[in-house]
Amino acid sequence: MTPTLALYLPIAAPLAAAGVAALLGRRPAAWMGVAAAASILAAGIGLGTAVTGGRQVASGLLRGDALTAFMLIVIGSVATIACWAGVHHLDDEAAAGAGTPTTARRYLILVQLFLATMSLAVLADNLGLLWVAVEATTIVTAFLVGHRRSRASVEAAWKYVVLCSVGIGIAFLGTVCVYATAVAAGAHGTTALNWTHLTSHTAGLDPDLTRLAMGLLLLGFGTKAGLAPMHAWLPDAHSQAPAPVSALMSGVLLSVAFYAIWRYKTITDAVLETGYTRTILLVAALASLAVAALLLIAQQDYKRMLAYSSIEHMGLVALGTATGSRLAITAVLLHVLGHGLGKAVAFCGAGQLLHLSGSSRITAVRGLVARHPALAGAFGLALLALLGMPPFSLFASEIGIARAGLTSGTGWATAAAFILVLVAFAALTRNSAGILLGAPNPAPATDPPTPTSRPRVAAIAPLAVGLAAAAALGISLGPLRELLDTAATTIVGGH
Repeated sequence: MTPTLALYLPIAAPLAAAGVAALLGRRPAAWMGVAAAASILAAGIGLGTAVTGGRQVASGLLRGDALTAFMLIVIGSVATIACWAGVHHLDDEAAAGAGTPTTARRYLILVQLFLATMSLAVLADNLGLLWVAVEATTIVTAFLVGHRRSRASVEAAWKYVVLCSVGIGIAFLGTVCVYATAVAAGAHGTTALNWTHLTSHTAGLDPDLTRLAMGLLLLGFGTKAGLAPMHAWLPDAHSQAPAPVSALMSGVLLSVAFYAIWRYKTITDAVLETGYTRTILLVAALASLAVAALLLIAQQDYKRMLAYSSIEHMGLVALGTATGSRLAITAVLLHVLGHGLGKAVAFCGAGQLLHLSGSSRITAVRGLVARHPALAGAFGLALLALLGMPPFSLFASEIGIARAGLTSGTGWATAAAFILVLVAFAALTRNSAGILLGAPNPAPATDPPTPTSRPRVAAIAPLAVGLAAAAALGISLGPLRELLDTAATTIVGGH
C-alpha cells in the first residue's frame, strides 16, 4: 500500500460503504461496512510502516505521522469488531421485528459516516479541519444515539447534542485564539492553523493568548472525551445507543477527542512549558476518577456501568498525559488501544445480553454463566480486561501510568488516582460477579419476559477476536512497539 493511498483510504472506504448501504440489502451492506472498517485498519498498518523513524507523509489537506497511524489502527481495530458485531445486531433486530429496511439502511449509512469523520479528524493537518471533523462526529452520532426513537433515547440524543455542542463551541473559541496568535506571529491564511507550521514556529506565539487557548481547548475537547465536570452526556448516550455504536463511541470517539488535546499539548508545552497543561489535566483526571468510582458503586444498569467505566479510563488517560514523560505517554497510547478493544467487546456483549434478557438492569441478567455460558465467557473476560487483569494490555498500561506518575512530580496525584481506581475496581467487580455468578432474580413487573433463545456462535466470534487481540497486546507488542515509541515522541516533543 502506497503512503498516499493510506492517507485517503480511511476516509474513502467508509464513504463508499455508506453509498453502497443506500443501494444494497441489509446484510450485503453490513458486510461492506465490515470491509470498510478493516480497510481503515489496513491503512493504519500501511501508514505505520511508512512513517517509521519519525517520517511524515502529506498530501493536500491530509498528513500522517506515527501518532496518526496509531490512531487509525485504534479506529480500524475497534470498528472492525463493532461493525462485525453490528451484522448480527441488525439480524437480531430484524428477527425481533424491531427494525425496518429503512432504519437498518439509515443505521449503516450513519455508522460509516461516523468512521469517515473520525478518520478525517486524525488525518487532518489543519487544526481547523480537525475541529470540523470532531463537530461532524457529534452531528452523525446524535442520530445514532436516538436510533431506537424511544423517549429515553431521544432525550439522551438531545442531551448529547446540547452538552457536546457547548464543548465544541468552547473548543472553537480556543481554535480562534490559536489562529490569532499564529497570525500575530507572521503566519498567513490556512497555514496559521497547520500543525506542522505551528510546531516549528512556537517561539513567536504569544504566551498569554496561548494559555487562554489551551484552557478553552482542554475544556472543549475534554467535554467530548467524557472528562468531568462536562461528562454528564456520556452515561445517557452510551446506554441508549445501539450496542455497536456504544462500542465505537466509548472505544474510539473519546480517544479521538483526546487526540486533539495531544496535538495542541505539543504546541502549548513548547510555549508555556508543561506545568499549565499538567495542572488542568490532573484536576480533570482526579475529578473524572472520583465521579466514576462513586457512581459505579450504586449502579444498577450494566450499560451505564460500562459508560462510567469509560469515564474512569479517560481519567487514567488524562493522568498519564498530565505526567507527560515518554513512559507515561507510551503507556497512555497502549491504554487507549487496550481500552478500545475491551470496551468494544463489552458493549457488543451487552447488546446481545439486552436482546436475550429484554432488560439492561443487572438484576435481570444475574447468573449468566448458567444460562448463556458462551456469552458469559466473552462478557466476563471483557470485564476482566477492563479491570486491568493480566494477560490483557490494560494491566501493562496501568502499571506504566502508575510507574511514570510515581517517579515524576505527580506522585501525590497518581497515588490519589489509583486509590479511586481501586474503589472503581471493587464496584465493578461486585457488579460483574452478580451478572455472571449471582442467583437469578425474578424480573421486575415492568420488564418484558426473558426470552429463551441463545446467542449464536457466529455472534460470539467478533467478541473472541477482540479478546484475543487485547490479550496478545498484553503479552507482546511485537511490531507495534516501534510505532508506539515514535508516536509517544511526537506528543512529548522536546520535553
